[in-house]
Amino acid sequence: MFATSNYQKELTMRVWIAMIMMGLTGLAQAAIKTEQIDYKSADGTKLVGYYAYDDAVKGPRPGVLVVHEWWGLNDYAKRRARDLAALGYSAMAIDMYGEGKNTEHPKDAMAFMQAALKDSDAADKRFDAGLEQLKKQPQTDPKKIAAIGYCFGGKIVLDAARRGAARRTVAGRSQLPRRTGHQYPGQTGHQSADAGRARCQGQHGHR
Repeated sequence: MFATSNYQKELTMRVWIAMIMMGLTGLAQAAIKTEQIDYKSADGTKLVGYYAYDDAVKGPRPGVLVVHEWWGLNDYAKRRARDLAALGYSAMAIDMYGEGKNTEHPKDAMAFMQAALKDSDAADKRFDAGLEQLKKQPQTDPKKIAAIGYCFGGKIVLDAARRGAARRTVAGRSQLPRRTGHQYPGQTGHQSADAGRARCQGQHGHR
C-alpha cells in the first residue's frame, strides 16, 4: 500500500510537470508578431503602418485599424495595435501624416493635424490606403473590419463611417475644442451617417 501510494504521487507529479511544460510551450508560441508596412496613398504620399497579430491564432480573423492622436504614429498607437492583437484580432496602426511622422510638442502636433485635415479628400485617401493594407494581410478577414481612433483619429474614423468606409467604429475623442478653443479644420458640428451604413461608439471626455 505504501509503495503504491508513493508510485501514485510520483506519477501525479510527473503529469503536473508535463502539463506545466506544455502550457509554457504554448505561451512561448503565442508571441505577438509585429512588422512595419510601407505603402502609399492614392495621391502618392509615403505612409508607414505598424501591423500586429498573434501567430498562435490560426486562420483569418477580424481586423482593426488604429488611427493615432494628433501626435502622429507614436508608441501609444503601436501599443494599442499590440493590445488588440493579444485579444485575437489583426491590427494595424496607420499613418495619417506621412513617413511615420510624430511629435511630442503640441505646437507641432497642431501643425501636423491642420495640414492633414486641410484637404479632406487627401485624408480620406490616407485612411483608405491603410484600410486596404490591413485587408490584404493573410491573417485578416477582409469582410470583418473595424476602426478605432483617438482624438484626431476619432474624427478620421467617424468621417470614414459617415461615407461607409468603415462598418464598425469606436471613436475616442477628447474635448479639444471645448478646452482650447481650437476646432478641427472643417468642423462645423455633427454630421449624420447614412442609416444602416455603420455602427459607431463614441467615448467622450476631457481632462
